[in-house]
Formats: sequence, C-alpha cells, structure tokens
Amino acid sequence: MSDQIKHECGIAMVRLRKPLQYYIDKYGTPMYAANRLYVLMQKQINRGQDGAGIANIKINSKPGTRYISRYRSVDPQAVNSIFGKVSKKFRKAKKLGGEEGLKNADWIKDNVAFSGEVWLGHLRYGTHGENSIETCHPFLRQNNWRSRNLVMAGNFNMTNVEELFGKLVELGQHPKEKTDTVTVMEKIGHFVDEENQRIFNKYKGEYSNNEITEVIERELDVARILRRSCRDFDGGYAMAGIIGNGASFVVRDPSGIRPAYYYADDEIVVIASEKPAIKSAFNIDYNAIHEIKPGHALIVNKDGSYGEHEILSALEKKSCSFERIYFSRGTDPDIYRERKQLGKALIPQILKAIDFDLKNTVFSYIPNTAETAFLGLIEGLEDYLSAKRREILLEGKPHLENIEDLLSFRPRVEKLVNKDVKLRTFITNDNDRDVMVANVYDTTYEVIRSGVDTIVVLDDSIVRGTTLEKSILTTLDKLKPKRIIVVSSAPQIRYPDCYGIDMSKMREFIAFRAALKLLEETGQQYILDEVYDKCMANPNAEENFVKEVYGKFTPQQISDKIAEIITMDQINAEVKVIYQTVENLNKSCPEHLGDWYFTGDFPTEGGMKVVNKSFVNFMEGKVVRAY
Repeated sequence: MSDQIKHECGIAMVRLRKPLQYYIDKYGTPMYAANRLYVLMQKQINRGQDGAGIANIKINSKPGTRYISRYRSVDPQAVNSIFGKVSKKFRKAKKLGGEEGLKNADWIKDNVAFSGEVWLGHLRYGTHGENSIETCHPFLRQNNWRSRNLVMAGNFNMTNVEELFGKLVELGQHPKEKTDTVTVMEKIGHFVDEENQRIFNKYKGEYSNNEITEVIERELDVARILRRSCRDFDGGYAMAGIIGNGASFVVRDPSGIRPAYYYADDEIVVIASEKPAIKSAFNIDYNAIHEIKPGHALIVNKDGSYGEHEILSALEKKSCSFERIYFSRGTDPDIYRERKQLGKALIPQILKAIDFDLKNTVFSYIPNTAETAFLGLIEGLEDYLSAKRREILLEGKPHLENIEDLLSFRPRVEKLVNKDVKLRTFITNDNDRDVMVANVYDTTYEVIRSGVDTIVVLDDSIVRGTTLEKSILTTLDKLKPKRIIVVSSAPQIRYPDCYGIDMSKMREFIAFRAALKLLEETGQQYILDEVYDKCMANPNAEENFVKEVYGKFTPQQISDKIAEIITMDQINAEVKVIYQTVENLNKSCPEHLGDWYFTGDFPTEGGMKVVNKSFVNFMEGKVVRAY
C-alpha cells in the first residue's frame, strides 16, 4: 500500500488441556506452550508493531504463590524482547533446580513464572493516543479472589464508548479512563463479580467460604457473563480474556467484523486472528482450523472442556474486506486466491484505459502487498490474449497482427517501483521535505520508451494519495512515459472506519477531497450545508447522510478528479486513476462483505453515527476522531 495505515491488532491464545507434565514428557520441554505462542505472535507481526504483551495463568496454584504473570513491551522488537525474558526465567530455573527440576512439572509451577496452562498474547497497532507500556494489552483487573481476576486483550474498537462509560457510572463504578479498552474490561469485570456473588449466595450456609470458592471456580458460567456484558457493545471486536480460575474465552461481534479462528484437539485449544499463524505454529491441515461464528464466543472452561456459545444474535455477516485486500497475510490460501481475483477483475477497465494497446504498455506494481493482485492481473492479461488467439486461429476472425508475433507476444512486465531506504523527513523546510518524500521510492531506468509507452502501476488501495502525489508519480515520470495509469485493487475509500482501522477523519480521503472539488466546480457546495444540517438535526439517526456528498457524481468522475489532484504541475505524463468496483470486490471476496469504507453501509448503528459525526467535525474544522 502506498499510503500506510495502521489497523486491526492481533490476538493469540494457547490453552493446554492436559497437565504440564504431559508436555514435558512428550515434547521434552516445559516451554511447549510458550514456544507455540511465540510462533503465533511472530506470524501475526504484520498486525501490530507498536507493542506487544503476553499473560499467563497457572490453574490450581497454591495460596500464597503468584499465578498470574504478564510482560508487555514497546521495544522495536517487542515480541522477541518479551519471550527473551521468559526464556531467561527458565534458564535461571535450570541453575536452581537442575535438569531434574525442569523435568518436574510440580517443581516448575511452584518456582517458575510463565509456567501455567493458559497463555494470551497481543500485538498492538496504536490507532490513536500515546504508545506506551500502559496502552499495551493484555490489561489486568486484579482481585484477591482468584475467580474475580480478569485478563483482557482484544482486536476491537467500540463506537459507543460514552454510552458504555455512562452505564459503568450508573452501576456505581468510578472508571479511571474513558477508553474502550478500560470500559470493556470493567463492564465484563462487573459481571464476573456478579456471577461470583450469584454462586456464593446460592451455596452460602451449605458450604464453608473456602469450599464455596472451589464451587464458584467449577460452576462459573462464562457464557452468562458475556451475554450480560456484551449486550450494549457497538463496534467490531474479537475480545480475548482469561479469568483467574483458568477459564478463557474469545468473543466475536455479531457482524463478524473482526476475525478470529481456532483449532482444538485433545492436547490444546489455540485461537488467533489469522489462520496461517495457527497452521505454522502447529503444522495442521487448513480444514482443521475453524472460524468463530459471529456473535459467538469460544469458551474453554477451567477443566479444559470447550465449546462455541451464542452470546448475541448474529446479524448479517459483514467481515472486514480490508483483511482480504491488505491486512491479513497473503499466505492464507483463500486470501491468496481472492487477491489474485481482485487483480483479474480489473482487466476490462485497464484494457479500455490503454485503448487495448498492450504492445506499448508496461505493467508494474507497488511493493509488497499489491504483488499477489498483480499476479492475478497478469494471469488475466494472459487469459485475454489466449482468448484473442483462439478467436483468430480457431474461429477465423479478421486481424491485423502477424501470426508469429501474435503467438509469441507476452505482456510487458517490469518492476518499476522500488521502496528505497527509510529516509527521514523531519527537515522543517517544506520544500526540502517534499524533495525527501519524492525520493522514498526509486525506479528502474531504461525500460520505458520515452513518449511512447504507457505505465500501468497497481496499488492495493489508495487512501490519502499523498505518496502517489509526492513520490511515486514523480519517480515514474522521470522515465518519460506517455501515460501513467494508477490502478487500485480496492474501490474508492470514501468513509471513515470506526471498527479498528486508523481511518477516522473525512478530510484525509482523496475521494472525499475529489468530491469537494467537484461540488465547488459545479456550483453545488450548498449540498455540504444541507448534509451538515441533517447531521446536526439528527445526531442519533441510523442513516448515512454523507452519501449525498458523492451522490451527484459517478465513480468515474470522482476517479478523474482524483487523477487531477495527485498530478503535480511538474508531471509531464498524462495521469489516469482506475479503481476496483464494489461489485467486483464482493464477487472476489464473497465471504467478507464488510465494505462500509467504500459504500457507507455501516453494519452497526454506532457506525452510522460516527460517519455523520466525522462529517460534522470536518465542517466545523475539528481535526479529531469521531468516536
């Protein structure tokens, strides 16, 4: 992606279903779970490089011993830093207890931190706010009763934090922060406390307090806790938690916006945000990895039994399509196929834009995430050429080409765009900064025929257009092509995201800026005031009024205006912009129809409120998040 954006975080969970001694005997190490969690997190490092954290809980630990361990880090190599510290603890344990100590599960659990059966990991992409240890998951809600402790980590954004915060205050709480992470944890924590109290009241007088504690840990109804906690949530979420007794869960939003997958056998239950991570960590078949259903929670009880439980009624599934276009690793076989199909789907638009002149067209892409879609694009061109040859040779259709040239012709493919070293652009002078930005990318010289060739360059999405304008187009124009056609395998990004992606301000979108220009040029700026008035008059409306800003223009008109905006005065080549259609996006990714940033069709009430509030902020000159 030319415009880098931050996005959904990553979660990973490992639960051992057998005693620790089993894994020591079978795998020869007390660090089996730690090693697997490490792989899960490294294979999802794409999901978060601002920080990381892990937590571990020992089940049935003795009173007076620490049973919850946690490390968090914002180091540049946070995952390695964290697991390096865990390894260090086991090296120290070896010095203390020797080889025999490391072979004895009871000794290890009594003497070594991070030796419990339940592991939770998190990778953080900070979508807003500061980046510090305090903002890294997992978060911990502590209590002296084991079954009232709660560890939480998640991949989520809530659109109704103010409402949830108010409910906590109504309950009598005094939350320390007004953030979705703290609010969610405190809300779930409140019902963890109530569930404990419910069971305590049920058995009070029948057992001693010490005996009731054991009963509570056995009977704790995690599904009931989550049903009561999540009923007011509005947003996209895959939230993972561990209760102090060792029960754990991952709960998913009713629209399935945020991803969550799991694998289970008689040894382990493992959960992650991406399937390839589970595949790599445990070397299992892809068809053994299951998706947690929207509105459901995968719950692993204290005794190791597990199951999916409905928490909220599922809504129409709107899984984030950006996961397929860009965020998730392309090693997932389904995502790989979908990205290739996104490239193929662009062929008719591209051929029309180049006037079907393949001989004088060179195809390239923006590294690295657009590479798979580019492979699909080239396959699509090969299919087109095969069809043309079939028409001429087998069906006898007239042609002007030499038969030998027709048979040997291949699309011209070159790697024209290369991401160069990370140049710092902190120079205060704006002109000097623009020069630095323009040199972030380099190009391959002497492969373009000056004034003759058209360059078609594929990107996987265009958000702000800044890098295209200030760097990529400038770099490609040095080759002196006749035309530069920028192609996006994603549709026009028109609306903010409020479910985890760092795209929350209207003014940042090149498509929105293009619509504003068109309104100005056609004398229709009054539409902005009309939309503003509707947003102000209906703050709780379940309707996206901002659609009216784009409603007067076709997608092609907006694409053409985007091409004008990103073409700086010094660019000599003609510039065109092609976007994927929403229809082809949905055909390519049929199981991931969450396309609100393209269409404005937000899957939750909170999403509709956020897009209207975001427009109000724009009109009032407020450069802040709308949720």
